[in-house]
Amino acid sequence: MKNRVLILALILALVPSAAATGEPDAETIITRAWDYMRGKTSVSVVRMTVHRPDWERTSVIKAWTRGREKSIFQIISPKKDKGNGTLKIDRDMWTYNPKINRVVKIPPSMMSQSWMGSDFSNNDLSKADTILVDYTHEIAGTQTREGFTVYEIKSIPRPGAPVIWGMQKLKIREDGVLMEQAFFDEDMEAIKIMTTSEIRNMGGRTFPGKWIMRSMDAGSKEDYTLLEYESLDFDVPLQENFFTLNALKKPLR
Repeated sequence: MKNRVLILALILALVPSAAATGEPDAETIITRAWDYMRGKTSVSVVRMTVHRPDWERTSVIKAWTRGREKSIFQIISPKKDKGNGTLKIDRDMWTYNPKINRVVKIPPSMMSQSWMGSDFSNNDLSKADTILVDYTHEIAGTQTREGFTVYEIKSIPRPGAPVIWGMQKLKIREDGVLMEQAFFDEDMEAIKIMTTSEIRNMGGRTFPGKWIMRSMDAGSKEDYTLLEYESLDFDVPLQENFFTLNALKKPLR
């Protein structure tokens, strides 16, 4: 028995760990990517196009974020939707409709529902950090794209986590750029998949200019939502009272 323990210890000593080889682990890769996408603060203008085979709708949204926990969005066009807003603080979210001057709190069960009829959920649009706290992660493989190492990561919900996905799969470049995110149900069937493209310098860092979400269970491959960044700035001074219900009711600049 003693000899078997010694042999096992020798084998473990000879197997290089991620830390020993300098390779980051899956959790570190995802955490860096989420922090990279948001910065300490960010301000962006995004054109959102919801496309269906028989109709299409485009809105322009301005968004502000602070760290991982706070974000606020306001529609700035078209005119009929202008002023509609969404505020997210930690796991809480509220929406505001200026036509009826009413703020509605979104229950946790609705966080994974569609935002404004798009293929993005409330969590997706705010780049919520639930994947950082509600999932465990492992590197499933790597590939090389345009000279960058791309990590393929499989994320599984923690026991009892308040999430609807049975698994997520992500592809993240070594520089923190999110390339792809796929969402699976409890039967491990792909429900929707997001891909990014047109990676360029935005706000002083490399960032995808286009994000497209496709619903895999839709009746047509022409069902998708496209986000196109018109502007993006990081580490912009934002006051703490910017992310409040009172601010949600006001036109923000």
